Amino acid sequence: MSAIDSLPPLREVIAAHDLRAKKSLGQNFLLDLNLTARIARSVGDLEGSDILEIGPGPGGLTRGLLAEGARRVLAIEKDARCLPALAEVAAAYPGRLEVINGDALEVDPLAHLTPPIRIAANLPYNVGTELLVRWLTPPDWPPFWQSLTLMFQKEVAERIVAKPGSKTYGRLAILAQWRAEARIVLSLPPGAFTPPPNVSSSVVHLTALPEPRYPADPKVLERVVATAFNQRRKMLRASLKGLAPDIEDRLRACGIAPTDRAEQISLEGFCALARQMES
Repeated sequence: MSAIDSLPPLREVIAAHDLRAKKSLGQNFLLDLNLTARIARSVGDLEGSDILEIGPGPGGLTRGLLAEGARRVLAIEKDARCLPALAEVAAAYPGRLEVINGDALEVDPLAHLTPPIRIAANLPYNVGTELLVRWLTPPDWPPFWQSLTLMFQKEVAERIVAKPGSKTYGRLAILAQWRAEARIVLSLPPGAFTPPPNVSSSVVHLTALPEPRYPADPKVLERVVATAFNQRRKMLRASLKGLAPDIEDRLRACGIAPTDRAEQISLEGFCALARQMES
């Protein structure tokens, strides 16, 4: 028996269903059920929430979420080989787990979920950042989710929580911190996974803010930030000159020195510049 429920340990589940992780799907299975339960506890109020999980694989985190009291879990899994193992989890938690066999980039989960909704996932490495950006940039805010608790490669996690002046500070930090509180809640070595990845991993918890920290048009802010960091070694007067012929005047109007570089500018500064670009 495992430490959290009556189902077999994950190593036995993987052996029974011949679930070798596929590199093409970005799979690395987390087998320690105590760790998956710890991640589940970091999500927040599970009993009163529906949980969207992406890439459950053999169901380690799924079991953690359910054992820790999630009202309901919707799991989207692309790999059909995992479905029999997930069906066993669903049988052990009647009426609380729904599994959709599909691509998370293509499935609309909202018809299957009831608010409040939280997202928790050991994201496949090959789609993790793309999904995060989608969740952070919906047409309307606040979003459909209250929080995101997501596993990433450690370097991606550090980019999400980075502060101005650091080498990891960039577009991802600004997208995340403009509309959410972001913090790293757990770090895991390669050996915690099967097969072990080449890098360490970290779990990031993001809580949606009721409104963005500073006013700015999302599309304008995204364009300014992407342009600035696309040539991050250049001074802003050079990297942003294509956005406006009078870019130096606009920078000064925001209190930004034209000779500054993108990594020196705070979130508040970028939002001020986005508003200035609209005038």
